[in-house]
Amino acid sequence: MGYVAVSGGSEAILNTEKLLAYFRLKGKSEPLGVDQIRDQLRLAVDKVMGEGSLYAPTIAALAIKQAEGDSIEASFILRAYRATQPRRYISLAVDTTKMRVIRRISGAFQEIPGGQILGPTRDYTQRLVDFSLLAEDRTQMEQVLRKAGVGIMPERLPDTFPKVVDLLRQEGVLTCLESSEKVYDITRQALTFPSARSAKLQSLTRGETGAMMSLAYSCIRGYGDIHPYLGELRVGYVPLYIQRPGRLEPLYVGRILITEAEIIAQYGEGDKTKKPQLTLGYGLCFGHNELKAMSMGILDRSTRSTSPHKAPAEDEEFVLYHIDGIEASGFVYHWKLPHYVTFQSTLDRLRRSQQLKEEADNAQHQAE
Repeated sequence: MGYVAVSGGSEAILNTEKLLAYFRLKGKSEPLGVDQIRDQLRLAVDKVMGEGSLYAPTIAALAIKQAEGDSIEASFILRAYRATQPRRYISLAVDTTKMRVIRRISGAFQEIPGGQILGPTRDYTQRLVDFSLLAEDRTQMEQVLRKAGVGIMPERLPDTFPKVVDLLRQEGVLTCLESSEKVYDITRQALTFPSARSAKLQSLTRGETGAMMSLAYSCIRGYGDIHPYLGELRVGYVPLYIQRPGRLEPLYVGRILITEAEIIAQYGEGDKTKKPQLTLGYGLCFGHNELKAMSMGILDRSTRSTSPHKAPAEDEEFVLYHIDGIEASGFVYHWKLPHYVTFQSTLDRLRRSQQLKEEADNAQHQAE
């Protein structure tokens, strides 16, 4: 396969960059501050950090500004930036039982130990346009912050909350998954199938939210055999530690915001000699992204299906190869590159086929 070079491309490319900058700034509004994006478009920033596979809120906000709000492009920029950074340390495994919770709910139980904490959510709001935001100014922002600080924000939540799924494990109705002895790094080791669960979870946690939602949706609509329940959804801050050479105790380096979802599914498959148990799907991602964490949990469970006739969302290779938004967009975008030679070859074959068909029809008419 060959491609034809585009002549005179360098000047045209430079002009497209100038036009790109022009179209971003040609309006009459004030320049958009990165701090504004980071603080007020937090969900977009969290989405980009998850798909870019780097927890860096300010860099993610800058990428969103540079990409004019295109989340896939911003994730691409963030992941490219990530590839340039040295890896000085490897963090220790995060213990989510030590999460400082800002939101905690369960769809499987009405009453859970520690209570349900609704936290910041649009689940109970009317999705109506709020025209008052058109005139929002600093005074209004300060009023909202003052009201939220009186009677709405709790002074202190408990340091930890018990896990809902641990109660089911204690009762013996929820299966326990074996932990992986070796943790794979999919950025340095090629993904193989069947994949180790650590590799699968890494792929899922940096997948594109919309793609994962679509596959999870197909699975729960019937193209698969899973009926999920939300055991527990948590949003909060977890401490991050590293182990430094020459130091016995782990070193605390800060905290990160994550979303964790534990999906309870129907009875396990396969071994009929064991008692039936519920199974678990696990989802975790950077920032506040409940849709992605829940979709991840559903797909983690669905891709463990042992059915001989698997739906797309139950096929591990199909799922993991098609949820990476950067990989997918790159392959789709590549069709904008010159394909002149291959298309001309297609036309030549088509014309030759038409000619042969015409000659065959003529020969048949003459024979008749």
